[in-house]
Amino acid sequence: MATTAIPVQKRRRRILRILRRLLMGLIPLAVAVIVLAWVRPLALLVAATQARLLLAGIQSEYTEIPFGNVGQVRIHYFVGGSGDPVVLVHGLGGRAEDWASLMPQLVRDGHRVYALDLPGYGRSDWPRTAQYSIPELAGAVEAFMDHEHLAHTDLGGWSMGGWIALHVALDQPQRIRRLMVFDSAGLRWNLTFDTNVFAPNTPEKLQKLDDLLMPNGAPHVPGFIQKAIFRFVGRHGWVVERNLDSMLTQKSLLDGKLSTLQMPMLIVWGKQDHVIPVAVGEAMHEDVPQSELEIFDGCGHLAPAQCADRVGPVVKGFLDESAPMAGRVAEIGGSR
Repeated sequence: MATTAIPVQKRRRRILRILRRLLMGLIPLAVAVIVLAWVRPLALLVAATQARLLLAGIQSEYTEIPFGNVGQVRIHYFVGGSGDPVVLVHGLGGRAEDWASLMPQLVRDGHRVYALDLPGYGRSDWPRTAQYSIPELAGAVEAFMDHEHLAHTDLGGWSMGGWIALHVALDQPQRIRRLMVFDSAGLRWNLTFDTNVFAPNTPEKLQKLDDLLMPNGAPHVPGFIQKAIFRFVGRHGWVVERNLDSMLTQKSLLDGKLSTLQMPMLIVWGKQDHVIPVAVGEAMHEDVPQSELEIFDGCGHLAPAQCADRVGPVVKGFLDESAPMAGRVAEIGGSR
């Protein structure tokens, strides 16, 4: 009995030593994560999202495309999956990671999905001489599609990205198989808020922006995250301001133009969108008879991210249907 107990005790001691070493190694890592979360919380959130995409088989890539009068610019994008291509375009102040909850669903559904950082956003170049107008950004999306040899693709855009996607579909309709817009800009509507909130530099502006984006108001943002947001806006807020200046001229509005679209179109809206009201989606649906309008109760302007569990199946159904349900209007409640 004694002789057999000795090896068992040795194994236990060996296991304890290994566990102690692992623990000693994990403690500095945990401390580093905590420090990073405090000092650079936005970078940590982006890194966590990128890791989640990588686990879903979605890679981070770079390429160069022509952009307006600037010349070649470096563009960052995510790509993953195989099958029919889908290109996704983020909105004002956004980045490719905004699609992180929807992309894996489409990859699993058998699509090759691309989500790019527009010039001036994310990890793409930020050329100072660009106008960042809707036509200029639409041209960048078309150039990206050229680079990826996407002669026939599905295209989706969110908020300002929806405006860009609509512009691309009007400019090059032969390339777009099916079109999707999510809480999209592009038509005239009456603003009920100060657009300065889109480049928040005070706690009050940040709270107003968050309240606009959330369906039922937003919780208070911790101070250290506020400071990180203000630092970012101080460095890069000029792009958002230039975007807004261009959009507010209303020169690129699409009122009266959407009726020429012929491809199947999906219009997704959060019922509690306080930025762009549902009435804009209803106007788009009226202008495009072959469109489907899906309104998600309990969702706001961030529906593709915050309500991805409900939005994802609708998007997959639209892309996979042999004949989309033209003219359909549906409201989808929170129980779905």
